[in-house]
Amino acid sequence: MTRFRTLLAATCVCVPLLQVSLPASAQAFPSRPVTMVVPFAAGGPSDALGRVIAQAMSGPLGQQVVVENVGGAGGTLGGAKVAAARPDGHTMLLASIGQATSVTLYRKLPFHPVESFETVGMVGEVPMTIVGRKDLPAKDARELFALIKAQGNKLTFGNAGMGSASHLCGLLFMSRLQTEMNVVSFRGSGPALNELLGGRIDVQCDQTTTTTGHIKGGSIKPYGVTVRGRIPTLPDVPSLAESGLPDFELAVWYGMLVPKGTPRAAVEQLAAALKATASDGGYLKRLAEFGVQPVPAERAGPDGFAAYIRAEAAKWAPIIKAAGTFAD
Repeated sequence: MTRFRTLLAATCVCVPLLQVSLPASAQAFPSRPVTMVVPFAAGGPSDALGRVIAQAMSGPLGQQVVVENVGGAGGTLGGAKVAAARPDGHTMLLASIGQATSVTLYRKLPFHPVESFETVGMVGEVPMTIVGRKDLPAKDARELFALIKAQGNKLTFGNAGMGSASHLCGLLFMSRLQTEMNVVSFRGSGPALNELLGGRIDVQCDQTTTTTGHIKGGSIKPYGVTVRGRIPTLPDVPSLAESGLPDFELAVWYGMLVPKGTPRAAVEQLAAALKATASDGGYLKRLAEFGVQPVPAERAGPDGFAAYIRAEAAKWAPIIKAAGTFAD
């Protein structure tokens, strides 16, 4: 009997210990390297940015974050792969503004660009610039607006292809001016910018990461930045809002998504790792080199990013529909 009581006492001690330790082990995250899908080809600005983010998040997560490029179809191939991935937090998507616009832009997709994901948080945003060929007669934004309204389709507006940020910027710009221009699409922002530099197109909208050097070198003419205030890298260039388009605001934002159904605990741990990068001076310096600006705290976390991406989808839907621009 004494021996039985001893065994029973030992069992009473061990069972609670097992009950505590097993769930903790089962909930360990991440348990292996995390894959970050960049939905664009290697070597581009999104790929370069993704690799900087991946390196910075690896430390706080305690696991390596590995970049996988899945380019094609305006970023929707990469989105489809992450949407179909196991929802355990080990597969993320580096999403950008196209995530919100593809809801309307594409007629058929094997996933929903917003509803098929859980939001982790926003990384930052990159301002864009309205620029023109260096010999365009308009001296400032107000003169450019007047020139466009007077000449309309006689002026060419270049972009980097359907669904690109420059394409969306052009749609918004013409919508706000209530004037159509002759839109010319190219296979990327590089070819479009080369045509602008050569004087073969008149106007373009592109990210500051690609236009700032040419603006400072005098090879293209700046007319405005697309965010509310002036930016440190181009302090002499007014915002479009300053120049008479008060409702114009556009930045190329980047954020992290995971498949729908990913446990909240995993989402919050990924969000915490993303937030921790804000105290990494080297990381912030690299972001600044890409022209990436920080976002308000209310947009940085999962809930704020979820609200923002839905607002973006609602904002762009009527603009895309009015332009009659759709992809299969």
